[in-house]
Amino acid sequence: MKKKVVAMLILSMAGTMIFGGCGSKEEEGKTKDGKVKVRFASWDEAEDVDAQQEMVDKFNAEHDDIEVVLEAYGGEFDTKISAGMGSGDTPDVMYMWNYPAYADGLEPLDSYIEGEGEDYKSNFYDTLWNYNSIEGEVYGIPIGFTTHALFYNKDIFAEAGIEEPTNDWTWEDLQNASKIITEKCEGKKGFSFQMKPDPYDFEMYLWSNGTAYVDEEGNLEGNLNSDESKEVFEMFQEMEKEGYAVATEKSGTDEFRSGNTAMYIYGSWSINTLKEDGVNFGVVDIPAFSASQDSVSILSSSGISMSKDSKNKEAAWEFIKFWTSEEMNKERIGRELPVLHSVVESEGIMEQPEFKPFYTMLEQSSGYTPASFIIESWSELSENLSLSFERVFNPSTLEDVSDVLDEAVEQ
Repeated sequence: MKKKVVAMLILSMAGTMIFGGCGSKEEEGKTKDGKVKVRFASWDEAEDVDAQQEMVDKFNAEHDDIEVVLEAYGGEFDTKISAGMGSGDTPDVMYMWNYPAYADGLEPLDSYIEGEGEDYKSNFYDTLWNYNSIEGEVYGIPIGFTTHALFYNKDIFAEAGIEEPTNDWTWEDLQNASKIITEKCEGKKGFSFQMKPDPYDFEMYLWSNGTAYVDEEGNLEGNLNSDESKEVFEMFQEMEKEGYAVATEKSGTDEFRSGNTAMYIYGSWSINTLKEDGVNFGVVDIPAFSASQDSVSILSSSGISMSKDSKNKEAAWEFIKFWTSEEMNKERIGRELPVLHSVVESEGIMEQPEFKPFYTMLEQSSGYTPASFIIESWSELSENLSLSFERVFNPSTLEDVSDVLDEAVEQ
């Protein structure tokens, strides 16, 4: 009798566990009040997160059946996304840029895009899709971007008595102006660049001179150490050696803000800061290596992606559409450059001289694929390249460009 009772209790407990488990699965991806729950992971911090929460609240107020929960990961974004993908606990929707590293855990979005019609995709600047895709498949919808452009200090040019840069400048023009500024303006240099440049960014100069770090098969030999590549590195090093350019520890923004250098190349991130500081600055296209060819820029692009393991993909897509809509593009102006043709036109972005060069560079840079999208071991290669570049540009070393690049392809 006791054995029967014990057996019945065990069966009862097992049944409770089984049906309880099923019950919890039915509630997975739901809020307490039965709404579809969409987890949204952001890498932003502080006031940017506050602004995002306001936009998330707006979406939630407009949808009775969906509730988006913002998860602000900040500096731990990559760690938490990697851990989530490894444990099957990835947020439904997340900011994204490093598609080569995370593509296996992301939902391809081509079918969702096709479902919105041709006008949806064509409203985005075409170059942006290349940075949000892997091997022809789209894994992220563009949110914001910046290319790079040449910033210059108008007051310093006036002090030196020379004409300001124009969009058709070549590097020879920049060098000539830098020499005059350094000679005529005491304590000032004509140009600044990073002593240890980010390899991802620096590749744009190689593109502009007809080469790249690697070819389509990922070969460094004959590319990174090509004559065209060496010419780029030698040009920057020569400007430093001759004393009219300075290699900086950071981006060059600090030197530009303080009026110690007349020109530097950077993304649109510094525009608001320069305005707040009252710097009298202008922005033009990156100089070309010759008058017959256009300069090219790297693209820093943020996208929004969907987890392939999301249980609520339709709701996740609904939120992605909202987050990339015209309304949200306008909302983010000042923090990110709009990615939609319609918003750029309606808001008169191209009529604002500090923004126009970034769009010109965007259109000129179509069709270029960063080495980080080609090389599987990009993190390791990037670190090695960074150390090699420092050997070339560190004023205490200034090693021979040809020797350093030839050695770099053998690592």
